[in-house]
Amino acid sequence: MEFIMKNLKLIFVLAAVMALSACQSKVEYGDATEVETVNENFGSTDLQNIAAKMVDSMMAFPPVVVMTQSNRPIVFVDKIKNKTSEHIDTESVTDTISNKLLRSGKFRFIDMTKVDTVRKQLDYQNNAGMVDPSTAIKFGRQIGAQYMLYGNLSSIVKQDGSTKDVYYKMTMRLMDLETGLIEWSDEKEIRKVKSKSFLGL
Repeated sequence: MEFIMKNLKLIFVLAAVMALSACQSKVEYGDATEVETVNENFGSTDLQNIAAKMVDSMMAFPPVVVMTQSNRPIVFVDKIKNKTSEHIDTESVTDTISNKLLRSGKFRFIDMTKVDTVRKQLDYQNNAGMVDPSTAIKFGRQIGAQYMLYGNLSSIVKQDGSTKDVYYKMTMRLMDLETGLIEWSDEKEIRKVKSKSFLGL
């Protein structure tokens, strides 16, 4: 009986160790540009595809090519509106598109998200009495944007039994702030279809 009890204890310990080993997680680095298909929701691959498509389209558009031949227009980017039913970090999409355009060397950007921070710093330099007036940056010296880049991300979701179809559309426009004219516009479409297996997974 004692021998059986010892063996049962040993089996229990081994089972517990195996269970703990199976529950341990493993973290590895992956390729940030690899196609991501964890689920049908908006993901990193979608962000990269949209940013690449929009930047390539805008840079190749003939009026924009002419506009950027002899100077670097000043643009501000409005945060992309999320009109989908998902929680999507559209600021990340906006940042990726802005970075790609800026790195092209064809545009300059004004960061409207930091206007209040800049105003506080200028107020400190000019009114706090703690900065040498000869080195303080004066109010009213900033350069205004000539163009506004903005867009919307929308989606349509349909489900029929075990099949779920998700359609995304990103639309972007470049507006001349002086005239109100749209100088460029394009859209990128993405469709994802998820089918459940007979096991329901």
